[in-house]
This record gives sequence, structure tokens and C-alpha cells, in this order.
Amino acid sequence: MKYDFDTLIDRRGTNSYKWNLPQHSDVIPMWVADMDFRTAPAIVEALKRRVDHGIYGYVTVPDAFYQAAIDWFSRRHSWHIERDWMLYTSGVVPALSAIIKAFTQPGDKVAVQTPVYNCFFSSIRNNGCHIVESPLIATGDTYVIDYDSLEQVTSDPQVKLLLLCNPHNPTGRVWTRHELARLGEICMRNGVIIVSDEIHCELTMPGIDYVPMASISPELQDHCITCVSPSKSFNTAGLQIAIMATDNAEWRQKIDRAVNDNEVCDVNPFGVEALIAAYNQGEDWLDELRAYLHGNYQALKEFFSQNMPACRVTRLEGTYLVWVDITSTGLTSDALTERLLRDGHVWVNSGTMYGKHAGEGYIRINIACPRSRMLQGLARIAQVINHL
Repeated sequence: MKYDFDTLIDRRGTNSYKWNLPQHSDVIPMWVADMDFRTAPAIVEALKRRVDHGIYGYVTVPDAFYQAAIDWFSRRHSWHIERDWMLYTSGVVPALSAIIKAFTQPGDKVAVQTPVYNCFFSSIRNNGCHIVESPLIATGDTYVIDYDSLEQVTSDPQVKLLLLCNPHNPTGRVWTRHELARLGEICMRNGVIIVSDEIHCELTMPGIDYVPMASISPELQDHCITCVSPSKSFNTAGLQIAIMATDNAEWRQKIDRAVNDNEVCDVNPFGVEALIAAYNQGEDWLDELRAYLHGNYQALKEFFSQNMPACRVTRLEGTYLVWVDITSTGLTSDALTERLLRDGHVWVNSGTMYGKHAGEGYIRINIACPRSRMLQGLARIAQVINHL
């Protein structure tokens, strides 16, 4: 490979949120969704050039920023975005919060498909809205959409939005064109706006295609707001940049007002430069990363098969977050997570973060690290589970 994903990089002492657990100096963190890989060299070089300038004042977002996004999604995903469709902010979570603010009033309802990314819940609550769950259906080693439940939920006139996770965190599903089209038909029929978090869109396994929700049809494009960022794919979350895209000018005006109301209308110059470099020069690095992550997933499956066969690994189609059924241990998700941290010094996420009921009996494992570190962490998990 041209790029090195095997070298262990010490992130302690860098104020890393992922690694900041001083009470256990030898903990292996396999929880929060950032990667233990250096980002693409093209991004590093672009940031160095910006640092060397020495002045880091307020920034305007240049045409090159928008063109990089337009070219990237057209080239890789056949999704044609226009310059005027895009608004920027500091991250996908601030984007979600601003969109909820723009289209709801306190007391309204927002639908989610659980288990789902935990910040969906906080973004809804922080805007004074009520969460309505349409649980996904676990079947075999994967999940599918419960369309009957979705129809029932979205038919409630108080439900104004559906927060969609595409690809889905934490189950690892990458929704197919048919699934998205059927979901979209239900939402359009019931007047529910689709807000699609597509932050993991680049991180798919071989043979799996990500389909932008807004690319399916002109009708769905008119009924959808898409949130994207290079932060997960290129490990630049700390640089804080994201794009919201919709072809509806009235909606953009509402979102822009909410972004300003929430005071997330300014971005930093490094996020802007990183996005341009990622989308213009980072493609070969990303493709090698995806191959490496697939190798990690294959190694994880083999490890569980040999050492923890009673724990079922959910099929990973996208993201670098593996969803594992741990009901065979006899412990709750929270209890096992605490035991793993205390006795195994390995940090994973409890499934209940992603829905109290829908996530119970699962843990989420981040495999975006050098393979040797991942296997060391898995060995610690096996040591604890096999001695319960």
C-alpha cells in the first residue's frame, strides 16, 4: 500500500477526547468515532501551508470550497449539487440542531429509527421537541426498516421531521436505493421532511454502494435536506466543517436563520482548507483506508468466531463501527461495558446510548485503528467475556 495505516501513533498528551482517560493509562479506546490514523498527506500539507501564513482571523468560504464538494459528489456518487444549494456550519450535529430549530416548534415531534446515533436524541431534546422511535428490525446478522412502523409514526401530524442515518450508525447498514425510495415515499405522503445525516457516506465495504438520499429522484431531492462532512472519512472531526444541502430556497433561508440563531455560522480556516484538500486530492488515500478497514472487519469477524462465538457480529456494510450482540454474556450492555473498562481496560460503547430498548444487548466497537491495536483490544474483550 502507498499509505501506512499500521504504525501505532501515540495520541496521549494531545488533548485527544478519545484517549483522555487518565485513571487508566493503558486503556485501549474503541469507542468514540474518530480514527487512530494520520489523515491524508494532502490535507496535512494544505494545513501546513495555512499555518505558515501565521494569521488565523475570520474566514470567508471561497468558491473553491463549494466546487470541491460539487466535483466530489458528482464524481464518486453521481449526485449533482448546485452551488446555491449548500450552506456551511461547524459540524453535522450543529447542522441537525439548526435544521430541527428551523422546521419545528417546541412540543413538535421528530422521528428516528432506533438504534441510532446518540446525538440525534440530544439535538431533538435541546430544541424542545419529542422523540418518536420507529425501531429497525433485527433479522439474522443485519437490520431492515420497519415500514409499517414508519408509516404509523409519520402519519402523526405532530411529526415534522425524520432524522435518517445513511449509512446507519450504529448498525452498519448502508441503505439500498429501493429501501430509501420506499422510506421517502412514506415521508412524502405524510408531509414529513427527511433530514439525512450522511457523514459516513464514504466508508463502505467492498461491493456496497452508498446512495445519497437526494439523488434518488427529483421529488425526493425536493423533500430532503442532506448533511455531509469529510470529518469521518478523513479523520478531521476536530477541524469542524460540514455542509447542508437542499434545492429548496425557502428551506435554505429558514436553515440560515437558525444557523445564525444558534451562533454556528462561523467556521475556522483550517476546516475550509481541509475540505478542499480532501475532496480534490484525497481520493487515493481514502480508497486505501477503506481497504484497510475492510481487512480490520474481516480480522474482527475471524477473532469473534474463534474466541467469542456466542457473541453475534452484525454485518458491517458501512462505517468503521461494529455492532455486536452480547446477550449471551447474561449482562446488560451497560454492565458489560463497565466490566470491560474496569477489568479489561478496553473502552467500547454501550448499546443503550443508541436507544434504551433498541440498543440493549449490544455494544459498539470502533475498528478504525492499526490492526495490531484492534486485535489487542479484542483480546482484552475476550479475556473478560470468557471469564464471566
